[in-house]
Amino acid sequence: MSAPERIPPRGVTPEAGSAELLARGELTVRGRIREASNAALFCTVACDGLEASCVYKPVAGERPLWDFPDGTLAGREVAAYEVSEATGWGLVPPTVLRDGPYGEGMVQLWIEADPEAELLALLDAEEPEPGWKAIGFAEVDEDRTALLVHADDERLRRLAVLDAVINNADRKGGHLLPTADGRLYGIDHGVTFNVDDKLRTLLWGWAGDPLPQEAVGVLKGLKDALGEGGALAARLSGLITPAETDATRARVDALLAAGTHPEPSGQWPAIPWPPV
Repeated sequence: MSAPERIPPRGVTPEAGSAELLARGELTVRGRIREASNAALFCTVACDGLEASCVYKPVAGERPLWDFPDGTLAGREVAAYEVSEATGWGLVPPTVLRDGPYGEGMVQLWIEADPEAELLALLDAEEPEPGWKAIGFAEVDEDRTALLVHADDERLRRLAVLDAVINNADRKGGHLLPTADGRLYGIDHGVTFNVDDKLRTLLWGWAGDPLPQEAVGVLKGLKDALGEGGALAARLSGLITPAETDATRARVDALLAAGTHPEPSGQWPAIPWPPV
């Protein structure tokens, strides 16, 4: 099946009980999202007169990866949502782990992106224009390169901090969903929370810059929530391993100690491929 015309949510917003609807509602598969690297199904979920569009990624449809244990990507997607919620930034759409037509999987509220929003651009220039941050040079064709830039946007900067915490190995341009109401969501968090440094992202524009005071406050809150008996640590239990939770705690501590956005390690490709 191919993905059908998108069905707009009825009576549901990301702030109003979406997670409960996703967890309790009747899940109906409408089509397949073919561009996804793992099995991703476009669905509707309905309960008590409410209905919303969503994405269902069954564990059975996950492709094996050499650096992540089999059958763990769905749990990592939910863990990313839990960390996002703990920041108070709401950067990941409501996401739950539940049974579905093809077994247990991740179910996430569908977010309709604003096609007019511009977060990435290619410039025929050596330096970014005001309001943009440089990512690096990209080969456009055989004899031409262009400067790839991302917007100098507070929402993206928050997402860069979140990615550093969850060790996101795949922050591509297509995983950024700006909405018409000014919100920004990040999706596709299956390759996160590895105990080894895996950070690969397009959001390097603030690398080495001091963290905003807002981010420092959020990281201090995460440190408490990830501590022994902390609410976030409890929610992550069963989604990722204890060692991965410890590594997340260590990344938060390292960010607070450095007081700056992380820089590429040089030991791992810094930018995902393809970048968009």
